[in-house]
Amino acid sequence: MTTVLAQEIGTARLVLVPLEVDHADEMAVVLSDPGLHAFIGGAPDDPQALRARYRRMTAGAPDPAVSWYNWVLRLRDEGCLAGTVQATVVPGADGSGGLVAEIAWVVGTPWQGRGIAVEAARGLVGWLTGQPDVRGIIAHVHPDHRASAAVATAAGLSPTDERQDGEVKWQRVLRR
Repeated sequence: MTTVLAQEIGTARLVLVPLEVDHADEMAVVLSDPGLHAFIGGAPDDPQALRARYRRMTAGAPDPAVSWYNWVLRLRDEGCLAGTVQATVVPGADGSGGLVAEIAWVVGTPWQGRGIAVEAARGLVGWLTGQPDVRGIIAHVHPDHRASAAVATAAGLSPTDERQDGEVKWQRVLRR
């Protein structure tokens, strides 16, 4: 999977576009609501800080065994960006040679409540499922974040009893 390049992923209302540094200015506005950080901490980045972060992200993971895949969400009808999805793909802990993808999503406040995160997460999971070496998909969701739990459920993940940094590990095992 480390040689696979992120590609556009189409859904009914969205195009998941591989992240570019040039997305930073528009995404700084999309992600500007401090409320988006209620469960993850931190504060919104200004355009300059977001450009620097996007430069690091698009350069790829420093560990050659890890692949970073990042997309912005473009609404087909409106033509604007509305959020992001990402997958960090790592070797599985079971030593089978399979890979595990940890996914995450964020949708800007003005676009929430429209099913965009569900559609984007399903599109991402569908793409990952099509990668033959991916054996599992996980996400970490704050136990009080009902909306993200609903997205994880809709994307086919199930909660586990495991916690990491206070968040519940959700997973989907892919049978190959």
